Parts: sequence; structure tokens; C-alpha cells
Amino acid sequence: MDHRITEIYWSRFEHALFLERPLYVAATSRGLCRITWPSETFDTLSRWSSKEIPGALLIEAPERMADILRQLQEYCEGSRQAFTLPLDMRGTTFQQSVWQALTQIPYGKTRSYSDIAEAVGRPAAVRAVGTANGANPIPIVVPCHRVIGKNAALTGFRGGLQAKEDLLQLEGFHGYTAKGHARFQF
Repeated sequence: MDHRITEIYWSRFEHALFLERPLYVAATSRGLCRITWPSETFDTLSRWSSKEIPGALLIEAPERMADILRQLQEYCEGSRQAFTLPLDMRGTTFQQSVWQALTQIPYGKTRSYSDIAEAVGRPAAVRAVGTANGANPIPIVVPCHRVIGKNAALTGFRGGLQAKEDLLQLEGFHGYTAKGHARFQF
């Protein structure tokens, strides 16, 4: 039986786009596994790792995270449109299919929740797609912000509607209605 402890390397990422509030970025030896939102804390990362990778050891390692942090910086500065990072997505088979579909949405474009449900072969699972989208552990790189309502409303967003709007504007997309559920107005 293999009893090796999984190491999760992490670092902070701060940028004016997020008002210099930190995002905690984490990766295993397999790839990027988690990015928190500015509204979340290091404890969010710690709880996630305990649930998804029980017994994992969190190790602050900015040097090991340098390429990921550089690509995030380039994206936030507008000089990167696609990430070239290995991913370690942890979730159910359905969630992973949704997250994989998100990676196919081009920079500066959006899809509706219905579009994603169709793309994963479950056209009636629009609400389940929304739930999976909200559970995306690797936002920005796996672009859940590019999913909007069929009526072009921003709808909900775990990172807050302002972050969703800022990311869409960074990508040059303005074809949305700046409204959504009140609980995401932060």
C-alpha cells in the first residue's frame, strides 16, 4: 500500500484587477489544482485540500509556482489569452466534463449554461452545469467567468459579479447585462 503524502505547493497572487487582494494559487506534482477568489481566504484553500486531497501537506513555495504566477500575471495584464499549464482537476466525472467544456470557450467569448449542458451531452442538466461551474476549483485558468445566462445576464458567480464583469471586460467582451443574483454582489 502506498502511503506517500501528497504535497500541495502554494503561493499568493496579487494584482490590481483584484484590488491587490490575494488569490491563493496551489498545485500538486500533477498540475494546477486550486485558485481561490479574493473574497476567499487561505483557510478556503486549506479546507478544500483537506476535503479533496485528504492528508495532503500544504507547502508555501513561490519558486515552484513561478510559471503559474507568471501566466496569471500576463493574463491580468492583457498579454496572455491562453494558459499552457498542466491541470489537476478534482471533482466528479460530471464536474470534470463541465470544466473541460469551459476550457474550450475562446478568450473574449461567452457561452450560456445551456450551451455547456449541450456540449457535455446533458441538455436538460442546465442547473447541474451551473452548480458544477460554481464549484470550479481553478477559476480564471478554467474560465467559468465566460459562462453567462441565455439572456446575457451575468447571473451568479462564486467570485462575485464584479470580478466576473472585470474579467469579461479584460477580455474585451461587453455583450452582457450587468445584473445577477443579489447574493453575488460583492
